[in-house]
Parts: sequence; C-alpha cells; structure tokens
Amino acid sequence: MAANEADGEKPLDPNIHRVDARTLRGLAHPLRLRLLNTLREFGPATASGLADRLGESSGATSYHLRQLATYGFVEDDPTLGKGRERWWRAVHMGVAFDSSANFLRDPDPEVRGAMGVVLHEIATTHAQELNTWLGTMHEWPDEWLRSSDLSNFKMRLTPELSLELAEKIHDLIDSYRDRVPEGTEGSALVRTHLHMFPRPTA
Repeated sequence: MAANEADGEKPLDPNIHRVDARTLRGLAHPLRLRLLNTLREFGPATASGLADRLGESSGATSYHLRQLATYGFVEDDPTLGKGRERWWRAVHMGVAFDSSANFLRDPDPEVRGAMGVVLHEIATTHAQELNTWLGTMHEWPDEWLRSSDLSNFKMRLTPELSLELAEKIHDLIDSYRDRVPEGTEGSALVRTHLHMFPRPTA
C-alpha cells in the first residue's frame, strides 16, 4: 500500500499521522475520508464550501469535520477564520496505520469493520480519480497525454519480494517530490496510485 495510507516500520515524516485502533474508528466514515482528502488536496475550507464541493449538506460536513478534529485529523485555521466563519485545515498530509493486517484480524469486530471501510473508501477514491482523468484527458495538452500511464503487471513473488518491490517504488516516487517548485510553467500535480496484491492461482 501507499506510504500515506498504509503501515510500515520506517520513521515517519511529521506530516504523517499514525493511526491506532482508536483514531481508526474516528476516520472510518466515507464522508470523513472525502473531507480529509479534499482539505489535503485543495487546502483550507469552510464546512459550507466543502458541502458545495462534495454535494453534501453543510450540517453533515460540519458534524464530520468536528469528529475529525476530535481525533486529530483536522484543526481550525486561525489565519482565515473571520467572525463566525470557521475554516478547517488538514493537520497532516497523510496517514499510516500501525498495522492494517492486525486491524483486519482484530478480535473487535468494530476495528475490523472500520479498517474495511477505510480500505474500500481508498479504493473507491482511486477509481473515481482515474475515471475523472479518463473523462477529461482530451482537455489536456498532448505532452500530458504522452506522459500519463495506465498499466498493469503480473509476476510471481514471495511476500518478502513483494514488500521489497513496494518499498523500492515508494523510494523512487519520494525521490521526485519537491523537484518542481509550485507555479512552474507547464507543471501539474500528478496522482500516482500503487496497488499490489496476490491473485488466486486457480
């Protein structure tokens, strides 16, 4: 899994929120995950602004933002709030689970269910982002069409080699972070999804 959505033993960047069983319960709601992802991608926003963007009621977004704040995922942005207007921002730019495998096998069904909700919502978000690209790719310059990629690969690996491959891919991606300053002409934010999982042999 991607480093911002999965477990690992490497020291974490301070911008990564390590999720335990308690905070997992606070995250495990489709709208909360959408709110958090939106704040990370587009920056601070109000509950009403997020409601408009996501097609939800401001009452719902306000409630779930407060729940995210309770568990340390979002916070007030004091630099933007004016009067009764409350602006929210993401506290971290990603999350890492203590152990998704342990959560999926936890004796508490609430923990198992919460992990399932989070994983399925991540997969849904990835599919939505990809479908949005496919539906709008004709609007992008030819250079971006040539440089985009939609591939899949199959190989026989052991769990150890699969983990090694994932870590090498993560390291390669990390080596490209911050190479292009914001505002660079011709640049864009690029989304990369990594899915790696075993398939049945029959």
